[in-house]
Amino acid sequence: MLEQLSYKEKDAFLQHLHTAAVLTYLGVLLLLPLIIAHPLYLMGILFAGILAIYVSGAVEESMPFLVMGIWLALAVMVVNPLLVQNGSTVLLYGPDLPLVGRLRITLEAICYGAAMGMRLLCIIIAFALYNAVVHPDKMTGLFSRFAWKSSLVVSLATRMIPATARDLSSAKEVQQMRGVDFSSGSFRERLKKYSWLLEVLLLSSLEGSTATAEAMQARGFGSGRRSCYNRELARPRDYLCCAGSVLALVLAIYARVKGYADFTFYPELGALAGGSGLVWLGVIMLCLLFPLILGWGCRHWPYLRSRI
Repeated sequence: MLEQLSYKEKDAFLQHLHTAAVLTYLGVLLLLPLIIAHPLYLMGILFAGILAIYVSGAVEESMPFLVMGIWLALAVMVVNPLLVQNGSTVLLYGPDLPLVGRLRITLEAICYGAAMGMRLLCIIIAFALYNAVVHPDKMTGLFSRFAWKSSLVVSLATRMIPATARDLSSAKEVQQMRGVDFSSGSFRERLKKYSWLLEVLLLSSLEGSTATAEAMQARGFGSGRRSCYNRELARPRDYLCCAGSVLALVLAIYARVKGYADFTFYPELGALAGGSGLVWLGVIMLCLLFPLILGWGCRHWPYLRSRI
């Protein structure tokens, strides 16, 4: 599980973008389902997120997020009709419940629960894609220009979990090579065996923190203006992806304000598709998929990759 949550280099287009560009794209993927509740728009955003995960080669790493998101979406879809009695299209009457009255399962409540579950799944996919394509060091390095102390704390905290997992695995392997069987014995005996691992983890953590402090002191951390070993260069592809992402967000806000991306759930379901709404959906999807199309072009046309 920890290996799936760790960053892996996949030679994907989104991983090679500037950190600010890919964060802009992910931020738009996160904001769009919060702004729009239209089912067709949510389906389009969900498709864009799943396609981004697929082209980035991060299906295996994102599978725990996807499974959790699907179960949560189904739970919302099931629970909402049981708790919300609004809606004029009654599909089923249930028994009388205390403090609630007679149970009414309406089509509007089911559709609203499905839309909210899809919205939740879109948000989870955005975080799954962030875990797969954003390097933690690059992210903290980007924000270290503005808040270097906070970035240092975040960097040390994110490094602590995988480092502790590696130390725990190594210590357990060493104990097993020495003949310690962690699955045998009574509960008290097994607890004593695992307590040895905690002692090793405590010692290794203290030694690691001391080594980190010595390295920071040797490099003169906090003594003057900070330097940077690696600098990310902004290329034309980064500006193009940022422009496409921001344009998708602006168009979605405009469509939401003008009513093209609105959908009525209560008291009756509104029209699912309209001419203007579909046109705006197509334009927004084109802008949202533009970074993926650009990545496909760079992969198949080396000349395009060299130019941008």
